[in-house]
Amino acid sequence: MALGGKRLGTKTRENLYDAFVGEAKAHIRLLAFARKAEEEGYGQIAKLFRAVAAAEEVHAANHLRAAGEAILGSTEENLAFSFERETTINEVTYPQLIREAEEEGEQAAVVSFSYARDVEEGHANLYKKAMEHLLQDEDGDYYVCGVCGYTSDGVLPDECPVCGAKSDAFTRVG
Repeated sequence: MALGGKRLGTKTRENLYDAFVGEAKAHIRLLAFARKAEEEGYGQIAKLFRAVAAAEEVHAANHLRAAGEAILGSTEENLAFSFERETTINEVTYPQLIREAEEEGEQAAVVSFSYARDVEEGHANLYKKAMEHLLQDEDGDYYVCGVCGYTSDGVLPDECPVCGAKSDAFTRVG
């Protein structure tokens, strides 16, 4: 990986990746903390968690950039990249993780990985559909299952097709 025309050292590249992972995890964790604070009536603390989460997102993006990874391409390139990642994760990564969890008898991990695998396939299909209709840029909402992450395009399901959660488990993203 190049940075300013120089090749990154192996340890620096690993450290940038590890730092990215840590920042990305912190971002997600803090957003969850913010949701919990809102539920408990602590609006100002929720704002604090969201603000720090935004800062962690900046850190994560900076680490990727420093590692020489492109953060943003064109929308078409970003869709293609996302489609390829979801497909690989669905077809290669999660099946391996499921096998390993099964070998160790870790049923909760098997369920979590299986939900994610099934949902990633749906995400790939959503990206493919978006690539095919890029010029149309149709307007609509998405619904995300809070149990497994299943993402529905435009229709709130009565029941999640992946985990069976009822419609009240879904969040509208629009």
